[in-house]
Amino acid sequence: MGTTPASRVIKVLRASGASLACAESLTGGLVIAALTAVTGASAVVRGGVVAYSADVKRDVLQVPAGTLESSGAVSEQAAVAMARGVRQLLGADWGVATTGVAGPDASEGKPVGTVHVAVSGIRADGEEVRRARALSLHGSREEIRGATVEQAVDLLAEVIAGP
Repeated sequence: MGTTPASRVIKVLRASGASLACAESLTGGLVIAALTAVTGASAVVRGGVVAYSADVKRDVLQVPAGTLESSGAVSEQAAVAMARGVRQLLGADWGVATTGVAGPDASEGKPVGTVHVAVSGIRADGEEVRRARALSLHGSREEIRGATVEQAVDLLAEVIAGP
């Protein structure tokens, strides 16, 4: 395996016997595509949910309605809840999530380029870990989505690598 963040994620997960699930909004499946492009990903990737609408986030990923009402679907709170929800839904040890505004228009009063990525998981010692990253990205819709994938995989690599 190479030394890309995606290959490091797959290598660490395989070595630890852990599994992964993805919840994606603005990336529409690009994160799971980047991870499953790595040889050996089938041993650790359980699946993913593309949750573009708030009702799918709420009903499938169990993002609390109160979170969606108070913070919005494009928020750190929603991203963390999505990561935890997909992890629980698909029976994975780790969940990664993306939510944001890729354009062309603002959403929920948030400008294009507002993005949140999050990771939720259970370490081998039983500790639950939640980490999120807020991003303010610039560029075309494709550039924002591509940068979001990179940031989500980077965050996942950081979190699963250690404390």
